Amino acid sequence: MDPNRDLAQKMLAAINQVLLGKEEPVMEAFATMLAGGHVLIEDIPGVGKTTLALALSRLMGLQWRRVQFTPDVLPSDLTGFSIYRKDKEAFVYQPGAVFCNILLADEINRTSPKTQSALLETMEEGAVSVDGVTRPVPAPFFVIATQNPLSAEGTQPLPMAQMDRFMIQMSIGYPDFASEIALAKQANGEKRAEQLSAMIDASALSAMQRAVGQVYLHDTVYAYIVRLVAATRDDPYLQMGASPRGTIALVKMARAAAWLRGRDFVTPADVVDQFPLVITHRILLNGRARLEGVRKRDVLQRILKETDKPTTREA
Repeated sequence: MDPNRDLAQKMLAAINQVLLGKEEPVMEAFATMLAGGHVLIEDIPGVGKTTLALALSRLMGLQWRRVQFTPDVLPSDLTGFSIYRKDKEAFVYQPGAVFCNILLADEINRTSPKTQSALLETMEEGAVSVDGVTRPVPAPFFVIATQNPLSAEGTQPLPMAQMDRFMIQMSIGYPDFASEIALAKQANGEKRAEQLSAMIDASALSAMQRAVGQVYLHDTVYAYIVRLVAATRDDPYLQMGASPRGTIALVKMARAAAWLRGRDFVTPADVVDQFPLVITHRILLNGRARLEGVRKRDVLQRILKETDKPTTREA
C-alpha cells in the first residue's frame, strides 16, 4: 500500500476518534484539502466545525486561526496593515489573520461584503496586497468557512461569484443517537483535538496532493463529468448553472475521493458522490422552482438519474 495513503487513513481514523459519527464530512474536508480547495459549511453552531479545523491542524503540525466574523470585522483584520513605529521611524507591516495554514472563518455571512471579498480574494490569489506590496500567505493555505442559514437575522449572503471560490459546500449535521451518547460521556471535543500529535508536515501534505493529482481518469469519465455540469446550464428549474470552475473542482474532488478510498483511478461512483457537494452552491434556482417547491438537491439528483453513466468496463 502507498505509505502516504496509509498515513492519510490513519489521520482520518484519528479525527474520527475526536469528531464522532461524522466519517463522511471528515473525509470530504480532508479530500478538499488534498485537492487544494476550500470548504464552505452551512450549519448550525455546535456541531464540530472548530474541532474539525483544530484536529486537522494538530495532525499536520500546521498553524491554525479562528476568526469570528461580525459586522465590525474589517478587511485589514484579515490582510494586515502598516503602522508607524517611532523607534524605527518607518511604517511596519503587521500581518493579519490569514497568515496561517488553516483558517476557520466562522459565520462568514455575518460580516460586510467588503470583508468577505478580502478573504475570498486571498483564497483565490494565495496572497494579499497591502500598501502596494504583495505578500504570499503560508503554504498550504486552507479555509474552512461556516455560514448560517440565510434565514438567520443579520446575515449577508455571499454572492454567487464568491461562493464559486469554495470547492465544496457541505453540512456536518447532528450526530446520530449512539454517537451523541458517546459524546456526552467524553471530554470536550476541542480538548481531545488539542491532544492529537502531528503525523505529517507541510512537505508530506504536498506529497499527498501530488499523488492525488496523478490519479487516472478515463476519457469516458471526463465526458461524464462535463455532461453532468452542462446539464445544470439547461435545466428548466435553474436560473444559472455551474461554471467551468465547477467542472475542474469536480475532477479534483473525484480524484481525491478515489485516492482516499485506495484507488489510483476514478470511477463514475466517485463522481456521483462528489457531484452534489461540488455543484450545489454553484447553481441558482429560478422562479418556477421556488413556486413548485423544487429544491437544489432534487434538481441534482434528477440530473444524476437522467445522465448516462459510463459502465465500469468503459471507465
